Amino acid sequence: MLPYINTPFEYAGNALGASVDELKLIFSFLLSYPLAAILKRIPDNLPWRKNVFIVGVSLFYLIGLFDLWDGLRTLIWASGVTYGIAMFVDSPYMPWIGFAYNMGHMSVNHIQRMIVNDPGAIDITGAQMVLIMKLTAFCWNVYDGRLPDTELSDFQKEHAIKEIPNLLDYAGYVFFFPGLMAGPAFDFCDYRQYISTTMFQLPPGVDPSKGPPTRKKRKIPRSGTPAAWNFGYGIIWILAFLKFSAWYNTDALLSDSFLKYGIFRRIWNLHMLGLTTRMKYYGVWSLTEGACILSGIGYNGIDPKTGRASWHRLQNVRPWDIETAQNTRAYLGNWNINTNNWLRNYVYLRVTPKGKKPGFRATLATFFTSAFWHGFYPGYYMAFILASLLQTIAKNGRRLLRPFFLTADGGSETPKKRYYDLVTILVTQLAFSFTVAPFVFLSFSSSITVWARVYFYCLIGVAACFGALNSPIKPQLQAQLKKRNKGKIEEVVKIEQAKERIQRAPTLGLPDDPEAEMDEIVAEVRKEIEERRKRGGSVGMDIRKAVEEKLAEFKKK
Repeated sequence: MLPYINTPFEYAGNALGASVDELKLIFSFLLSYPLAAILKRIPDNLPWRKNVFIVGVSLFYLIGLFDLWDGLRTLIWASGVTYGIAMFVDSPYMPWIGFAYNMGHMSVNHIQRMIVNDPGAIDITGAQMVLIMKLTAFCWNVYDGRLPDTELSDFQKEHAIKEIPNLLDYAGYVFFFPGLMAGPAFDFCDYRQYISTTMFQLPPGVDPSKGPPTRKKRKIPRSGTPAAWNFGYGIIWILAFLKFSAWYNTDALLSDSFLKYGIFRRIWNLHMLGLTTRMKYYGVWSLTEGACILSGIGYNGIDPKTGRASWHRLQNVRPWDIETAQNTRAYLGNWNINTNNWLRNYVYLRVTPKGKKPGFRATLATFFTSAFWHGFYPGYYMAFILASLLQTIAKNGRRLLRPFFLTADGGSETPKKRYYDLVTILVTQLAFSFTVAPFVFLSFSSSITVWARVYFYCLIGVAACFGALNSPIKPQLQAQLKKRNKGKIEEVVKIEQAKERIQRAPTLGLPDDPEAEMDEIVAEVRKEIEERRKRGGSVGMDIRKAVEEKLAEFKKK
């Protein structure tokens, strides 16, 4: 670490009530902007200089700013071993070997982080979580590059790596400084197109005069304005976090003074704690995305609607869509978008045998990967399990209630639909205010304490909803809906559900339709029973036991 570098941060920390490491992390995000501007100005025909500059800046961050020598070794080991696996293991199991190595390696750091238990200190786990997405994707991309194109999907063809990159290009990809500590993650094909400037070529048939403006002989379009917008958003969110965190923090909700408030004030404070925590991530991800935009790698082609350059390639969060979400999928689908993409493309679809549709095995694999990737704090698993229950309720609520606020053919909304929207927004936000609390408190005891202080309102609501779904209420609603719509909406609903089944993927590892997943398990078990009966074998096995055996068998795999 550079001498005396902590001095200004210690002074600022005392004034703001923030830790030195947190302030240094924010400083690194801000410093990435002028450094990204320099990176952009390195001649396009000298990509090796860009790689050297990228690696040099990341070394300054890790060593000169944070003194993370162990962290640097961790990243070198992770990326170095992965590079060796991709190069020397020519087997269908190669991507899984790389996946197992990286997840196991990261789990050690997660455990060490839990032992240290200092939320204000910056360790390497955050950077390693980002890197794991890049490295596991790299292994799959190399594997795809060894297969004939006829066996690949369009996505796989686009991301396949036909030749192992040289070490300098690989190091630039691994240590790309604007996204080093907090993301966003991206695939090597994005970096390769960026460093070679092929990313900025106009599509065939597009008039060069209508392309995005550039400066001098650079191929990277001008990106100062969109980067400045992200910078502004990020600063506003960070300042809001610093202000609101003085009022809404974990100590405040665990203190005895919290019990003096009425139930509605407690629920409000719980909601504001979640919002305040999200402000930090909104700010961090806005800042890092802005630096990526300024460097040029955030370029996403020409927007067909506006005809202008699009810069949303690495967008990781949509705050407005989260805070106004009407259901579980909308809430989680707009959060940590790049992690969602990683889970879908490199876990969910990869565990599915070729020629088959993803099923419950793919969902379970994605769920456990997401949970394992986040770490081992009990709060993560409490939130994941409760969110999966909310997903089931939300699916049933949408199918049973929403059609009452549509016309008989399901083609347009009734005047009362606005009230349905307002209620679903309120219910979703209140449910997730409760659900995400363990993600903030992390420990089981603190999470239960806070839940108890708001009288477990979400758990009671979940129990009531499941009770209703398993009571005569559900068939009565279905009968009323069928009578109201005279069968016309059934076809619309079937088409929508068919599309969902094709396009669905777990959001942050949570099953999109848990009931459907369980139905698939039961159907598979019943099929196995029928096959045993036809073979003349024993069929004296109950469904529940068989399902449990199936799940246990999958976990072992």
